[in-house]
Amino acid sequence: MVGSRSRPQLRRPTWIIVLLSIVCVFLIAAYVYPPRSPSSCSLFYGRGCGGGTFDLPPAARSHELSDAERESRVVIKEILNYYPVQTKKPKVAFMFLTPGSLPFEKLWHMFFQGHEGKFSIYIHASKEKPIHFSPYFIGRDIHSEPVSWGKISMVEAERRLLANALLDPDNQHFVLLSESCIPVRRFEFVYNYLLLTNVSFIDSYVDTGPHGNGRYIEHMLPEVEKKDFRKGSQWFSMKRQHAIIIMADSLYFTKFKHHCRVLCSSLTKFFCSCFKLQPNMEGNRNCYADEHYLPTFFNMLDPGGIANWSVTYVDWSEGKWHPRSYRARDITYQVMKNIAYIDESPHFTSDAKV
Repeated sequence: MVGSRSRPQLRRPTWIIVLLSIVCVFLIAAYVYPPRSPSSCSLFYGRGCGGGTFDLPPAARSHELSDAERESRVVIKEILNYYPVQTKKPKVAFMFLTPGSLPFEKLWHMFFQGHEGKFSIYIHASKEKPIHFSPYFIGRDIHSEPVSWGKISMVEAERRLLANALLDPDNQHFVLLSESCIPVRRFEFVYNYLLLTNVSFIDSYVDTGPHGNGRYIEHMLPEVEKKDFRKGSQWFSMKRQHAIIIMADSLYFTKFKHHCRVLCSSLTKFFCSCFKLQPNMEGNRNCYADEHYLPTFFNMLDPGGIANWSVTYVDWSEGKWHPRSYRARDITYQVMKNIAYIDESPHFTSDAKV
């Protein structure tokens, strides 16, 4: 019989302690020296995520900054580099931009039910006072002003909603919704998805066609150059730092307010009559601030802090002035499932088809 060689016995508890100590040291090091690459941000959330400290790439500065630009960027840089305050009960603010009552309020009630303390609701009704059925929505209307399609009043309403939502320090993420929006995921999924990310979901892309860069107005110079002009969906979801930046911005908002405007003297649903151009306009161009202000603003000042796509699904594939409308007969389980599991965000531009 072959004799077995005796092996020294390992003190297993000691090795386990050593192994755990090494892991702890690694985790501490990762926290103290956070990774700078965006791919690492999903594992270690910290000050190093989202592109690190704020600074514009040299190529973006093609002109000497004015005093107003320099002052604006100093404020924005400080806000971006400021470590966000962590609250014990972080909430997501759901902000509804609607002309009146919400047709899907009962569906939203089911979405929110059982998750009290994790959300806040704000309603901007631009035409008539809404009638609410859900206790979650009663008393959540804010002071509202009239909103006209395609005009700066749309952006002003968005800022009004953000200002009200920012008063609650527990609100850490802000979602803009319309009266026609419905949830296609469960609350817990949406809540965790938004709060565990370190970017804002703001759509921003280049459209070199007539309904993109063709809307650019030279009067936006020198602060907004044509190469920085971007287009994107109005419906955003943003972190608290970015919401504060929007409140702090006056320079770029004023540029869009004065120069990114609708030319027409009267607007109907699909047609407009242009008899007299408004001041500071050039040529026969319409510019819609709600599609250009935020995409351009964040492309210029914090491009690494946005995802360049929206978490709100809108179908522009028909190439019309308004996105595709879904009627009752169009809604099936498969359609809802397909929308919920979309893993890409196509951008439909107005470039001439070759």
